[in-house]
Amino acid sequence: MVGGAGGAWAWTEREDRVAAEQAATQERAADALDAQVRDVDAIQAQAADAAAAHVATVRSDARAVLAAAAEDARATLATTEGKVADDAVRQTLATLVAEADARVAATDPAAATGTTGPHSATALRAGAAALAAADAAATAAHETWLQAEAAAAAAAVRPAAKPTARPATGAAAPSCGTTYTGPPFYTSPATAGGDGSNGKLPPESLSAISWDVDPRGTPYYLTTAAAGALERLNAAFRAQFGHNLDLDLTYRDYDTQVAMRAALGSVAAKPGTSSHGTGLALDVPELPCEYGWDTPQRDWLVANGPAYGWVSPSWAGRNGSNPEYWHFEYRG
Repeated sequence: MVGGAGGAWAWTEREDRVAAEQAATQERAADALDAQVRDVDAIQAQAADAAAAHVATVRSDARAVLAAAAEDARATLATTEGKVADDAVRQTLATLVAEADARVAATDPAAATGTTGPHSATALRAGAAALAAADAAATAAHETWLQAEAAAAAAAVRPAAKPTARPATGAAAPSCGTTYTGPPFYTSPATAGGDGSNGKLPPESLSAISWDVDPRGTPYYLTTAAAGALERLNAAFRAQFGHNLDLDLTYRDYDTQVAMRAALGSVAAKPGTSSHGTGLALDVPELPCEYGWDTPQRDWLVANGPAYGWVSPSWAGRNGSNPEYWHFEYRG
């Protein structure tokens, strides 16, 4: 009996031990599973955080683009005020600017990470594109207005005849025939889509002179600063001589520079280097009796032009390296 009882006890102890080991194994398995679940949760949380951060970054970039477009549009509104034929284009632009400002200023936390709605990156980019299109429309309307104003001014103020130069006592009157013998060339309009380099100036970089257009009806364009200074110079010139300053060429685009170089050789500047390509130079007509050496008009321009920023460069003088009595440049 003692032996039998001892065997039963040993058997029970063994079963308890096995059960305890099984319980421990199950507990370890449960702990491992819990750890895996926690790892998955952590990975998912990290992925969610990364996605939210990406959305926020993309929206921030789109917001900056919209803000820049709105700032450009505000400048266009200021430039074109009262200077378009139909103000509807400006009203559309102003409405889009107001909408853009509201979106840029939005502080709703949901807007910062949302992927849809009026404050999402997609909506912000669409707003910037709409602003750019409206800005271009207002700029084009302004350009059309400037051209119409220039043509009207030229038709209104150009006199039928202008006084000619008075030669010095005892001197022979200079010839009234042009000194230019090459093929005809004309001033250039602004370069649509130009990158701002020599001969590739876009419309927003140039302004039309108010009192004249070339024989083909193209306004004479210069940079805004140069054009403003020339307007003031012309007022003084008109007061002195009774007529506006005559123009022959102002802005010269790159293609025209290429054509002139091909036709005239080294007399014309190498394409991409002409001072006309910068919008800072003009030529008066090559008429010796009007603007030639020792004429009152040229002498007055040489003496008074610098006060308005316009000079006859030394190389273009009578004793310069390339004498051109007709050429003047804006130096500010």
